[in-house]
Amino acid sequence: MQMEDKKNILMHKGVCLPLPQCVEIGDEVDPERILAGVTIHGGSKIYGRKTLICKGAQIGYESPVTIENCHLGPDVLLAGGFFKNAVFLKGAKAGPCAHVREGTIFEESASIAHTVGLKQTILFPYVTIGSLVNFCDCLMAGGTDAKNHSEVGSSYIHFNFTPLQDKATPSIMGDVPRGVMLNQEPIFLGGQGGLVGPARLAFGTVIAAGTICRKDEFRPGRLIFGGPSSEGNIRRSALPAGNYTRIITNNVVYIGNLAALHQWYVFVRRLFICEDFPLPLYEGLIDAITAAIDERVKRLEDYICKIKMINPDDKLLASWDPAVAMFRNPVYSGNTVVLRNQFLKAISNEIELKGCNYMTIIKSLSSDDAKAGTAWLDAVVADSGKPGFKMLKIGNSGEKR
Repeated sequence: MQMEDKKNILMHKGVCLPLPQCVEIGDEVDPERILAGVTIHGGSKIYGRKTLICKGAQIGYESPVTIENCHLGPDVLLAGGFFKNAVFLKGAKAGPCAHVREGTIFEESASIAHTVGLKQTILFPYVTIGSLVNFCDCLMAGGTDAKNHSEVGSSYIHFNFTPLQDKATPSIMGDVPRGVMLNQEPIFLGGQGGLVGPARLAFGTVIAAGTICRKDEFRPGRLIFGGPSSEGNIRRSALPAGNYTRIITNNVVYIGNLAALHQWYVFVRRLFICEDFPLPLYEGLIDAITAAIDERVKRLEDYICKIKMINPDDKLLASWDPAVAMFRNPVYSGNTVVLRNQFLKAISNEIELKGCNYMTIIKSLSSDDAKAGTAWLDAVVADSGKPGFKMLKIGNSGEKR
């Protein structure tokens, strides 16, 4: 089908192309996956056979947009930039000059301002990122609504590449088992600062503006602020030997949380398939979280191989390969399945009473039901990381037993 024919089909069914001669649509794009009510402004380029754009989405309002194999839910706004293999749920927004790549998920009403780079990044509902930010290899949760949300200040960076030239550096702000319930204190990362991955921060954490955070913070509600700068000078060869057990631990915990999010999508999100969350959008979400898990396992494998070369006699490292292989196909215990079924029954009852609106249902869960769902997902994290937790002698939270 010729490009002009595709444009005519789109305009005939109610897609708005204010300047159709300045819009490029790839040969592989399926016009049936661009729905009525979408607006595509001049200068935009749409590529990819998987690309899905739902009603109310606006593409290129402020500057040109390039989309490749992205899934856009209803009312998504992409003001300008480049977007590839990313998923945006209802009401998500990206400002101009964005650079958003694979493994990235914007849940409902998550947003970024101008000139933000994301890759392998998962933002829970309402999470907001300011301008001039690089925030790759992260998961951020926290907050309850559009006024009480987790936020990343402008000119922030997540440091996700090491002198070992590896990316076993994912950082998690909050966690999945509690974060999905939309009832936790928000997290705030002050502008002109940075976080050195892999790191873990508890809900309610505030990092003061201008602070570079190099540690984990497991205590909720803490303020982290930088002290006087200091200088160091050590042998370059000593750098890779660092605390690799902490790095591996944080990776195992991160993978466990991604497994929990995968289970949440498979068993909970699928109950809410409707006009605002159509099946193709759900399928894109599953593909994205599956790819995110594969990415983190690969990066952990690469890191362990490098450390084994430095410490070939380390018994922990020598026995690690089978454990890493199990991360891709976790086996869930009978107790985990029982907890899951109990929670799904509560969700189904809420849907019968209140309808099929995901945000409404999750926010209206009773405290007991939310705790039951968290218990299930905590069990998923434990089962998913069991081989790693056992070898590291830590609990499923990643802390020493």
